[in-house]
Amino acid sequence: MVSGRRTRALRLIGGALGLTLVGAALTSCAAGSEAETIRFTFSKREAIEFMTGLVADYNASQDDVKVEIDTSGVDVVSASFVRGNPPDIMLGNYNYEVARFVQRCALTDLSGTDAAASIRDDLQPLMEQYGSCEGRTSALPYSVMAASVIYNQQIFEEQGLEVPTTWDELIAVCDQLKAAGIDPFYGTFKDDWTVAQGWYDYTAGGSVDTIEFFDALAEEGAEVGPDSPVSFEKDFAEPMDRMMQLAENYTNADAPSRGYGDGNLAFGKGEAAMYLQGPWAFSEIAKTAPDLALGTFPLPMTDDPADLGVRVNMDLAAMIPVESTHQEAARDFLEYLFLPENIEAYNASQLGFTPTKDAPAPEDPRIAGMIEYYENGQIYQGPSVLVPKTLPIFNYAQAMVLGASTDATLRTMDADWARIAFRAPIPSTQDNASGEEPAS
Repeated sequence: MVSGRRTRALRLIGGALGLTLVGAALTSCAAGSEAETIRFTFSKREAIEFMTGLVADYNASQDDVKVEIDTSGVDVVSASFVRGNPPDIMLGNYNYEVARFVQRCALTDLSGTDAAASIRDDLQPLMEQYGSCEGRTSALPYSVMAASVIYNQQIFEEQGLEVPTTWDELIAVCDQLKAAGIDPFYGTFKDDWTVAQGWYDYTAGGSVDTIEFFDALAEEGAEVGPDSPVSFEKDFAEPMDRMMQLAENYTNADAPSRGYGDGNLAFGKGEAAMYLQGPWAFSEIAKTAPDLALGTFPLPMTDDPADLGVRVNMDLAAMIPVESTHQEAARDFLEYLFLPENIEAYNASQLGFTPTKDAPAPEDPRIAGMIEYYENGQIYQGPSVLVPKTLPIFNYAQAMVLGASTDATLRTMDADWARIAFRAPIPSTQDNASGEEPAS
């Protein structure tokens, strides 16, 4: 262990009996006390200041390991794996790009760490949606970002509205707001990612069991199409119809030309009652209206309140590459990152949910409406992040809200999926990777 090196050095000094021996001991201690340097990559740019401070605290807390933080980004990390010189430890957004290293067994097994023992069991299926390496816990969630409908509590109160929990209630709320001259939703369709993250993900994720659907889709592979048991065209047809009902009837008239910045400004000025964005928008909205009372609730897409859930993504996951030559030191820093006071402080700073079993609920009242669902495991990963990048889902989601045929778009998505699966099989949560490269 790292602490063992420090103990041995102290015993050596304490056992010195003469000037010569003392000199020799001091020389040995000086050599032994040189810190082992490890490279730590961190990819969340808005949290660099926090993580840089945490790294400095760790370095100051002991003399055996020196952590150097690298914020150069995902592309540089990917290239370092190709060169055989990956970082010693990583905290990165967990998606298909990063999960390639999991599927190819390029990451060490972390199952024996204290950090792994602290993680909630119900999050593992979400991690495995991207594939796995047999017999290994390759990545540990560090920050879970939950997203749902942001709503203006003042408008709801003035209109005498309750938070809807069913589709019919949602439509009734929208109709009442519209009759009062208030846009129910503020749409920012100019920016494709806002459509995919919110409109597409909330409507599909609120209607379809995404784990079950994508497992079945992966099993179908290249056979996905009009005659397959599952497909985008079949299973996403109703959610997309409902998405279009909201987008066409209950948004601002200029939604097609409005982007993310426009939406934050307008919503802060009270120009709509609801906004399909994640908590990252709160700080931007606050620039216009720092005292605006905001809340969150899951978008209801069925008439059964039991189907309610919030969209989550593994905003950060911790990983240690197999090719790191500083395994022990990297694990020591990993355990430090997952100390309750550190992981909880990080998530509080980012309005994230801490993935550990005994973590307290977030205190920020703006995300209080999602706590019940997160704690009950009523969560799903957004369908937009559960497809390879070569399937341009952001563009397709945007095309639909701008008027493209939903049926034709979903058929195109099926064809894309089949073509990608033919070239490189897509893993399901039932698969255990052997470490071999996918077929090309």
